[in-house]
Amino acid sequence: MRRRTTGTPSGMSVHRHPFAFTTPYRLPALLCGVTPATAWVDEDDTGLSVRFGPWHLATSWANVAGVERTGGFAWLKTAGPPHLSFADRGITFATNGDAAVCLSLHRPVPGLDPTRRLRHPGVTLTVADPDGFADAVRRRV
Repeated sequence: MRRRTTGTPSGMSVHRHPFAFTTPYRLPALLCGVTPATAWVDEDDTGLSVRFGPWHLATSWANVAGVERTGGFAWLKTAGPPHLSFADRGITFATNGDAAVCLSLHRPVPGLDPTRRLRHPGVTLTVADPDGFADAVRRRV
């Protein structure tokens, strides 16, 4: 489920990873402006960029400290907009509760708060091919 896009303004190739939407997550996501047309993770030579409806997060490869496969999320805790972990301030962009990739970061980055003051030391992403995405990240860091 990995799609390659070229022809960016910088001439850099970009690998786009779509999110995997399951039926129970579709309506809550739609109500927040998150659809397959507005949700993806782009990977290029400099880092990765997440778009999740109106939310955006970006970080460089040098900032990625670790990659872990995860999943088994409760619908109430993950459906709809991005979710903040009160335990560690991590952010979850979820379109299903089954399978995800969690990235730990050296330096926290903004993503949820429009003032950009709240920063996240970890990012969880429910991309369509979590194993392929995790492998791609591991090759970069």
